[in-house]
Amino acid sequence: MKKLGFGLMRLPLLDKTDANSIDVEQVKQMVDAFMEKGFTYFDTAWMYCGFNSESTVKKVLVDRYPREAYTLATKLHTGFFHSLEDRDKIFNQQMQKTGVTCFDYYLLHGIEASSLPKFEQFDCFNWLLDKKEKGLVKHAGFSFHDSAELLDEILTNHPEMEFVQLQLNYLDWESEWVQSRKCYEVAVKHGKPVIVMEPVKGGTLSKIPEQAEKVFKDYDAELSVSGWAIRFAASLDNVMMVLSGMSNLEQVQDNLSYMEDFKPLTEEEKELTYKVADIINAQTAIPCTGCSYCTSGCPKKIAIPQYFSLYNEDMRENLEEKGWTATATQYAILAEKFGKAGDCVGCGQCEGVCPQHLPIIEKLKEVSGHFDR
Repeated sequence: MKKLGFGLMRLPLLDKTDANSIDVEQVKQMVDAFMEKGFTYFDTAWMYCGFNSESTVKKVLVDRYPREAYTLATKLHTGFFHSLEDRDKIFNQQMQKTGVTCFDYYLLHGIEASSLPKFEQFDCFNWLLDKKEKGLVKHAGFSFHDSAELLDEILTNHPEMEFVQLQLNYLDWESEWVQSRKCYEVAVKHGKPVIVMEPVKGGTLSKIPEQAEKVFKDYDAELSVSGWAIRFAASLDNVMMVLSGMSNLEQVQDNLSYMEDFKPLTEEEKELTYKVADIINAQTAIPCTGCSYCTSGCPKKIAIPQYFSLYNEDMRENLEEKGWTATATQYAILAEKFGKAGDCVGCGQCEGVCPQHLPIIEKLKEVSGHFDR
């Protein structure tokens, strides 16, 4: 397989405030462009796009292409099963929603210290192996959001897992929280191929500060900023696939432009990414990737990722000089439909599911102090 995979978590919407309003016709165009260039890997999950991603896969891919033409991956998350029977109920519904009779890759979704006990309690590793033995799954693995130490423990205890999916990008490469490099090295030690998620960090690495962008453009004016991020991840030896959560046809075409005939980064180019990472880290107030795991259970329906994004934008501005930015208006528009940042009741459900382990409650107070005036 070519190294670029189509992540189906951030699909284009007809209404940006409604995760259910997937622009199916545009997604068909995106899939066709992707497949036309020989790329075949598609990644979805139970709760993506307001629980509609898997159904969309059937409409845009499964109903329109022969089964042997594509590779499909999906996942089981601890937030949605509470018994042994629930595991099979979800799995069977995933087959019904996608329309396939076998998943090429199936993952235990988002393993971390807080979710691992539930995966173990309900014997999910053996459950997944049983699916493989029955021919319902071809390859068994898991996605992971925690320390390299915990990853080492899991791979030691479960050598039967064939691959691991990691958040890996140049901004998180040396992060103490995400530990991209350390986790990657653990996977290499155990001989497990890596599938990369968040190579562009939820779009953060497609819209970088001007100073950082200039570093890249001075070296190569043609390559997109996102291209640097995806090529960084794809250049690592043990990486088998890099997932890009593409949100429109233009993003698909951009990714194809440098991944169709992929060339790994040179050592000089890698050094540039590290330099850019230092610039970005110095200007990012809240390192949110916009995955939206935090929003589905929020009792106040607060648009957490959107508010964090707006806050980050303002923190990069010279507010004393400008006096006003459009983010305040954008925040007000969102707040008419969703709860304000200041409406947070501190229940903590968001922090319990955040893959980045962000102190969301505290950060919402900062956002509220900035916008709720």
